[in-house]
Amino acid sequence: MGTPVRLPRPPRRVVSLVPSLTEAVAGSVPEVLVGATLWCTRPAGLDVARVRGTKNPDRAAISRLRPDLVIANKEENRELDVARLRAAGIPVWVTVVETLPQALDSLGRLFTEALSAPVPGWLATARSLWSGPLPPVAATVAVPVWRDPWMVVGRSTFAGDLLRRAGLANAFAGHPDRYPHTGPEEIDRLGLDAVLLPDEPYVFTAEDGPEVFARTPTRLVSGRLLTWYGPSLPRARTTLADLVSTLGPPTSGRPRAG
Repeated sequence: MGTPVRLPRPPRRVVSLVPSLTEAVAGSVPEVLVGATLWCTRPAGLDVARVRGTKNPDRAAISRLRPDLVIANKEENRELDVARLRAAGIPVWVTVVETLPQALDSLGRLFTEALSAPVPGWLATARSLWSGPLPPVAATVAVPVWRDPWMVVGRSTFAGDLLRRAGLANAFAGHPDRYPHTGPEEIDRLGLDAVLLPDEPYVFTAEDGPEVFARTPTRLVSGRLLTWYGPSLPRARTTLADLVSTLGPPTSGRPRAG
């Protein structure tokens, strides 16, 4: 975000407040990670101190861990928590990720500049797999992220950009809100090729979600592969390519949400 982060030496004790970044650090430089949120579920069996959630981190617990660096994200975490951690003398590295290229560049800076570590192999692989021009649109989809009230992925989101780079157009990419409120009836009226139902942040399942869409086909997808930027990126590329191959081309003249 442009805020100088002064580190007298490479960090030896790191607390991550972002699940995808926790996975990235734990999988590449695990010896430095000493704390993470309760939402940091990857890698499996991660054994570090827990500092509550992304939106309500336990700042006192973080201070007791004596971190050299805390890793946060503009969307995932609150500005208030970042400001108070910094006021307590704790350096905080805040990432901003709204597109896939931003994610790749941000991860590169995190490892090489903040952590003084080499670029992980999975990051180099992800950059190779996701490079190149935008593919043609193979299908148009909507991606709900919550139910009651229903919310979908809108403009300027990492998930939306990832989908477009995989050949899927987000029906709500032109909406003024990043996470618009809508409903199944409104989505059905758009005549989309599919509704993608992820298992996070809301846990859509075969019994919870598909039943409300009367006209639009639904697909259950991994929320991690749509929204996490880290070691999941190579697998996301191949999984989304498989998904695109099963969806037909968009019907000409269909209305699109704007």
